[in-house]
Order: sequence, then structure tokens, then C-alpha cells
Amino acid sequence: MRQFIRHPSDVPIEYRLVDVANHTQDYLRNISTGGLCFSSRVDIPVGAEILIQIPLRKPVFEVKGVVTWCQPVEDHFEVGVKFIDTRTELGMRMAEQVCYIEHYKKEIFEKDGRLLTGEEAAVEWIATYAQDFPS
Repeated sequence: MRQFIRHPSDVPIEYRLVDVANHTQDYLRNISTGGLCFSSRVDIPVGAEILIQIPLRKPVFEVKGVVTWCQPVEDHFEVGVKFIDTRTELGMRMAEQVCYIEHYKKEIFEKDGRLLTGEEAAVEWIATYAQDFPS
């Protein structure tokens, strides 16, 4: 059984290995308070320290982690990251909610054709789903 609930996501992220200056952009697959999984076009070594940014809102959410697994899937890799600092829980809860809101925003556009601002999507998502968000 999982220790943390994984939250599905399709939001863009930026990441870089701690010892490398270049940032790479890809997409978050899922996120929880313990770690996350993202798609990568390159194989990333297990044990590598990685800095991840989720640039959906200001200030940009940033977290440091370590790669725990990397698996080839069709034309890309899926990379699992465990967060290094356990004190990031509150920030992760905020990032989880932002990911849910962004996903909701896309879902509403695809389903209803309504183009919501981030604030409108947040208000609707909070009114509809926040009470069910795990504490």
C-alpha cells in the first residue's frame, strides 16, 4: 500500500540535476506529499539529486529531490523522485492543489469549451472539490 496519495497531473515542470546548470522542461505525471513522477526525454541516473520547479504561479514552487527510479516508456522515460526535505509538506499541498486546478481548467475547456482564468478555475474547483481534498 502507498504511503502517500498520488495526484494525477499534466502540468509543465522545469528540472535540472543539482550538478548541471541547464534546465529542462517536461511534464509532471503525478505528485504526492512524498514525491512525484515526471516524463523525461532523457534517461536520468538513479540517485541523482534534482531540483524541480512548477512554474504555474508566482512565486514558482521549487523542491529538491533524489531520483529513485527511471523507466523507459515508449519514446520517453518516466522518472520517480523522492523529496529530500520532509518539511516541504505544506508547499506540496499547495502545489497539489495548483495542479488539480490547472487540470480542472483544461478539463472544463475540453468538456464545455469554457476558457477559465486561473482565478476562476480556482474558485470553481475550491467550491466543488476542496472539501474532499485529503488533509
